[in-house]
This record gives sequence, structure tokens and C-alpha cells, in this order.
Amino acid sequence: MTVIPQSKGAPRAPLFRLSSESIVLAPLTVLILSVSVAPMLRLAQAALFDDGGLAVERLAKLFSRPQTGAAIWNTVQISLASTLVSVLVGTIFAVIMVQTDLRGKSALVFAFVLPLMIPPQVTAMAWIQAFSPSSPVLGLLGLSMEAGTRHPLYSKAGIILLLGIYNAPLVYLAMQASLRRIPLDLAEAARAAGARPGRVLLTVILPLARGGMVAAASLAFVSAIGNFGIQAMLGIPARVPTLITQIYQQINGLGPSALPNMAALSLVLTALTVAGVLLAARDRSDTRVDLGSRPLMLPLGRSGAVIAALLWTYLVVSLLLPLSALMQTSLVTAYGLPLTAETMTLKNYVSALFQQVSLRDAFVTSLWLTLVTMGFLMLASVFLGYFLTWRRGPLVRLLHFGSEAAYTLPGITLGVAMILLFLRPLPGIGVSIYGTPWIILAAYVAGFFALALRPVLSGYAQIDRALEEAARVAGAGFLRRMRDVIWPLIAPTAIAAAVIVFMTAINEIQTSILLISSGTRTIGPMIIFLEEGGASTLAAAVGCLMILGVLALMLLSTALSRFLPKGVLPWQF
Repeated sequence: MTVIPQSKGAPRAPLFRLSSESIVLAPLTVLILSVSVAPMLRLAQAALFDDGGLAVERLAKLFSRPQTGAAIWNTVQISLASTLVSVLVGTIFAVIMVQTDLRGKSALVFAFVLPLMIPPQVTAMAWIQAFSPSSPVLGLLGLSMEAGTRHPLYSKAGIILLLGIYNAPLVYLAMQASLRRIPLDLAEAARAAGARPGRVLLTVILPLARGGMVAAASLAFVSAIGNFGIQAMLGIPARVPTLITQIYQQINGLGPSALPNMAALSLVLTALTVAGVLLAARDRSDTRVDLGSRPLMLPLGRSGAVIAALLWTYLVVSLLLPLSALMQTSLVTAYGLPLTAETMTLKNYVSALFQQVSLRDAFVTSLWLTLVTMGFLMLASVFLGYFLTWRRGPLVRLLHFGSEAAYTLPGITLGVAMILLFLRPLPGIGVSIYGTPWIILAAYVAGFFALALRPVLSGYAQIDRALEEAARVAGAGFLRRMRDVIWPLIAPTAIAAAVIVFMTAINEIQTSILLISSGTRTIGPMIIFLEEGGASTLAAAVGCLMILGVLALMLLSTALSRFLPKGVLPWQF
């Protein structure tokens, strides 16, 4: 065997060389394992095990309590019933918007989707004030209830109704995508055979969109289970216990000693959520066709004006009436007073914007946490989307699961998991982030990762990989390809995803309600704290400011829509 001697001056090849892709993939792996996978494992461990092993006795005692059984039953009953309301309202709206020639669709959809962008606790407060015996709007119309009458929304039926209306836009968003995929030729064939529009709808359109309807119902069910704002604002005063309110009240009342049992209840919440997700995943009955296909436009004729009037009436009752009551409450000196020249004041807004230090600090904390989360997830989702789209393997599948898993958890469950994971000091550095903004940031990153990733993955699906491969052949490294080739193509989708994360996170309450402390508060939970403290007029002013912020973001998105991918804004046709 001939041995070729190596020149003394020649550099030795390294035994192991890290590629640019590995350098990027490694921190992504550590991040997802730390903020998504580890909290879920810690939650399961705390729920099912004690120091002596499997916590059979503790779990048996917990689930034998009448209040636990009542909370589980109420959660299932309320979620299922509100889902039926959401599917009925959202499907009717989607069919009319997608399958008919109704005029003024953009304005209708904008108004219909707006409540979904408003924090649920603000929505609940608006409805409470709109339909109370001292309602400022119904009082002007002479329709208010007698003083002392029990508020109709403080009941199980009230929770079901408000959750159903609140989640109806979710059903609409899912159904419109499914309806637009129905082949035009099938509906046209039915029309050519003499079928009337109603028969086409019932025998062709809705059966083909059944898969989308199941997926929409799953979204509404999962959202209803995890909606803390409405369940807390209505359920706690009405003494209608649910899993999510019981977890909140027990942890607030008993502190860390309640965490093992509340972790067990959180697992029940997670199981219900996963069941809803799996139900949608099993149904593949919708027909998928080329995205360029056009839906059939059923002519409404003279009935179009009547249908438009009915839709606007629904929006007036479900949106304008509550928001008007909220605004009027924010403009009076004391709750329950009518809005007149003598009682009208702006002091609640002045107090909310300039005088209340706690509110200002909460807003600043929410703003910087949201901006950091938005920027970080936009960057991380672009890199992770690359690997999920064009790489295969066990690690990539694990990262995809980890990025999606936390998003499917109810927010209150994620909050419990974060407390359990970060309650003690971090190993190695001995620093605890519990009670600081950093634990909220970790929860935001985990909870909103999938929200940022999904649009980005859709953007990658539309990119021709030949462009990236050509840059590779030309000698461009991974980071150079990402900067010069991938980013210009994926930027509109990534920015749209960042906007969605911002609008969702700025008023978030589901997770942060458990993670805030006396020194670290976010703006979302402040509504509940102000309402509980009897400052209803100040709470109304804060709620109106939140709504104005959301409305401004939606209008700004509309103005910049030409720079966004088609279909990102659901109210544009």
C-alpha cells in the first residue's frame, strides 16, 4: 500500500465541521425544546406523579370532588353548545359571502371579523354593560330591564351565547376557504339541471364543504374551551364553574400548593382540546381542487336587499350595541348614569392614558413583550420554515410537533406549565424568571410560534426551490441564500404573520393572567382587575382604547394590503 506523505505546510482538514445550517438549526432546536416540549413534560409529571410515585390517591380525591365534576361537565356542555351556535352563524355568513352576489361584502366581513380581534374580556364587559338593567343604550330606547333584575348573561346560557357569537368569525374564516375550493363545474351542472339556488346549496355546496365545516367546528370548540375572558367575566359572578376558571381561582387562592392538582385539571383541558383537533384531522371529506377555481355566484335578486338588511341588523345587535354601551359607560362619571351634558366626561380616558401608573406600566410591558415576540418569531419562523419545507428527518418532525403543540394548548394550561417549569431557579445559573417579564416572553414565544409559522409555510409552498439551488451551485452559503434569495420572496408572508402575532399578543390574557405579578403586569388582565375592583368606567375606557388600537391596525393592514399576499386579509374580495 502506497502512503502519500502530507506536506508539512498543508493545513489539516478538521475532523468535524459545523455547517451554517447546523449552526442555525441548533439554537432553534434548543428553543423549541425549552419553551414548548419541556413545559408539557413538566406539566404531565406534576399532574401524574408525587414524590412517592404515581399520584393515585391525590388524583382520586381530586376527581371525586363534586366541584371538579361540575367544572368538567360545564366545560364540555358550554363548549359543545357554543360551537353549535358558532357553526350556525359562521356557516350562514360564509355561504352568503362566498357563494352569492351580495353587494357590500367587504364592509360586512370587516364588521363581522372585528369582534374576533377584540380581547374577549372587553367583549364580555361590553355585553354586560349593554344588557344590564342600567344599560345606557337600552335605557335610551326604553327597553332596559327593571332595577334589581338578574343580569341575563350571568348564566350558563349567557356564556354559551356570547362564546358562540365570539367564535362565529373563526367558523367563517375556515368555511370561506373550504367553499372557495368547491369546483365551479359541479355547482353549474346542478344549476343547468334546473336546481334552484337553495337546492344547490343543500345538495352540492354544503356536502362538499363538510370537511371544512368539521374543521371550523373544531376551531370553535377549542377556542371556547380556552376562552378565559368570557368564562371569567360571566362565569365567576354567575357561579358557573368551568375548568379554566377553577384553575385560575385555585392558583390565585392557594398559590403554588395548588399546582399539582391544577396541572391535572390542565391535562383534562388539554385532552378535550386534542380531541377536538383530532376530530377535524380525521375528516378528509372536502373536495380539494386547483386554488384558481372560482366559486359559483348564486344570484339573490330582490332578496339581496332583505338579506343584507338582516346581516346588518345582526351586526348592530352583536357588535354596535355592546360597543356603544361600552363607549357611553367610559364617558360618564359613575357607572349606571345616563350620558348627558352634565354627566359626560373624559376623565376616564385621561386617567387611563396619563394618570394610572399601573395601566401605563402594563401597556408598556405588553408593547415591548409583543414587539420582541413578533420580531423574534418572524425571524425564527423564516428559518424553521426552510427546514420544515425542504428538509426531512426525525429532528425536523420533532421541531414541527414542538412548534405546533403549545399553540393547541389552552392558554391557561400553558400558563400552569410555565409556572411549573420556571418556578425554581434555572439550573446552572441559579436565576429564577418566575414573576418577571421573561416568563411571559417565553410563554408568548411558545404559544404564538405556530401562529407565525403557518403563513410562512404557505409562503414557502409557493417558492420555486430551483432559485435557492441555483444560488447554492453558484457557491452562496446558507445564510447568504437566506438573505439574498429566500427573504425577498418570503418577506410579505413573514410580515403578514408578524402583524397577526402582534394583533393577537398585544391584548393577550389567557396565558398571562397566571404569569403576571405585582411588579409585572400586561394590559390584557387589567380589564378584569379593574372590573373586579369596581372601577367599571375606567375599565370601559381601557376597553375602548384597546378596540381603537385593534381597529387602527386593521385599517392600516387594509391600506397596505397591496403589499401583502392575497387572502391574508379575509375582508378583502
